[in-house]
Amino acid sequence: MTKKLLACCLMLASALFAMPSTAAEETAPDALVRHVTDEVLTIVRADKAIQSGDSRKVLALVDEKVLPHFNFRRMTMLAVGKDWRTATPAQQSRLTDAFRTLLVRTYSNALTQYHEQVISFKPLRASPGDKQVKVKTEVSQAGAQPIGIDYSLEKTDQGWKVFDVLVAGVSLVTNYRGSFGDEIRAGGIDGLIASIENKNKTLETAQGGQ
Repeated sequence: MTKKLLACCLMLASALFAMPSTAAEETAPDALVRHVTDEVLTIVRADKAIQSGDSRKVLALVDEKVLPHFNFRRMTMLAVGKDWRTATPAQQSRLTDAFRTLLVRTYSNALTQYHEQVISFKPLRASPGDKQVKVKTEVSQAGAQPIGIDYSLEKTDQGWKVFDVLVAGVSLVTNYRGSFGDEIRAGGIDGLIASIENKNKTLETAQGGQ
């Protein structure tokens, strides 16, 4: 699984859930995905600045529309794995902030990659009282094999939140677990935090300090 593919899929997931939280609380997760997909991707395809790679505009879009709909703490916990329990509350907070920034900065430009994809939705297999669901979709593009993308959501007091994305069966967040484990073994939790923060500084510089 390439990082470029994962990048596109995370930002597609971001687009799917760029919706006001009040609507998210009232809408079933599969209906939410289906309704918002067309609206957001239409905006992206029509926005010349985003298509040309305007990182400032893309980051602003992600910050305003995406971040409220993801559970970054749980995503970080999944990515860190068993070592999460050894981190202090302060370290967990720094890890979450750093990982969130890494994901946003790494994958924000993937929004520029969407043009002629066709998204189909699978029937939702869930009961009315379920607190966690998986919304399954398939993304098709001319000249390429369809890609299955599954969105794992949990129902919280703030509505449905995304906590993982599976691309062709591979978890987005746990894809980081191996490298994070190596960093922890080499330098502990603080070493992992420093490594992620350094990557964020490099990405910030590459994106013009935005």
